[in-house]
Amino acid sequence: MQIHGDGVRVGVHSGQQYTTFAEALGLWQRAEELGYDWVSLFDHFRPPLGGPSGPCFEGMSLLSALAARTSRIRCAVLVSAVTWRHPALAAAIAATIDHVSDGRLEFGMGAAGEDLAYGQYGIPFPGAGTRLDMLDEACRVVRGLWTGGAVTFEGKHFQLRDAHLEPRPLQSRLPMVIGGEGERRMLRIVAEHADIWNTLAGTPDGYRRKLTKLAEHATVVGRDPGTIRKSVTFRAVLAETEQEALERKEQLLRRLGADSPVWPEYLVFGTPEQCVERLRPYLDLGVRDYLLGARPPVDEQTLDLFARQVAPVLRAHPAG
Repeated sequence: MQIHGDGVRVGVHSGQQYTTFAEALGLWQRAEELGYDWVSLFDHFRPPLGGPSGPCFEGMSLLSALAARTSRIRCAVLVSAVTWRHPALAAAIAATIDHVSDGRLEFGMGAAGEDLAYGQYGIPFPGAGTRLDMLDEACRVVRGLWTGGAVTFEGKHFQLRDAHLEPRPLQSRLPMVIGGEGERRMLRIVAEHADIWNTLAGTPDGYRRKLTKLAEHATVVGRDPGTIRKSVTFRAVLAETEQEALERKEQLLRRLGADSPVWPEYLVFGTPEQCVERLRPYLDLGVRDYLLGARPPVDEQTLDLFARQVAPVLRAHPAG
């Protein structure tokens, strides 16, 4: 499957914690105005960042509202946690949002990670192996329901009997994005089910190793790994000069603290040209989607510089 051809897309991976609806909408509409191709939300109820009472909107209902207030940009969730919803419910939510967005949804699925809601709300949080089993079954259920007809599924975690989903998604094949990087189990699930594979950029060498593992899994399941679109998420602080970017890094350090878990997500503190150089190895490795993390308070300068000076260079890179 090819999604919008083989061309490079640039996007914004936004979040809905510590923000208002107006701020979230403003970011999405600004991204659309700047020419980004994609904007996504996350799917946490009580994110582990910021303490047990940090405000956070529910992802799917917010995604539907934002999709209704934009017109061109692709709308996504990275990623729907398999622990929150029965996959038949997730499939129905996705189909509904695909109609709300006039066929612009790309639906992310994942095995779920840490979230304070498990303890606060009493939601079960199984071990990693069980969650991966659940994800594999959920992908089968969701795709079956999106495809149409009566679905009967007998899994260890989910069971369906002559199940129907109507209306189905507007898109003839709604893109399924699977987020994760575990080389033994997760990449096997990606190889079998994903239209798009998303992970943190990490390092080029680490990413190359995962690509090799993904190709091995794809061979086992009889799939061409080239049919899986590659997507990376990262953060950046961009400025006209490197010195200005480093000064803003120091401001960020004072705000977040040196022990913040988000630091490994930052790929570059520098100029747009330096950002291109940091991303160039991923272009050469075949990555086609580049998702810039932009959560409140939004870094308008980085958002603008990436759209105007980095994105055109990435888009000009030939498919390979």
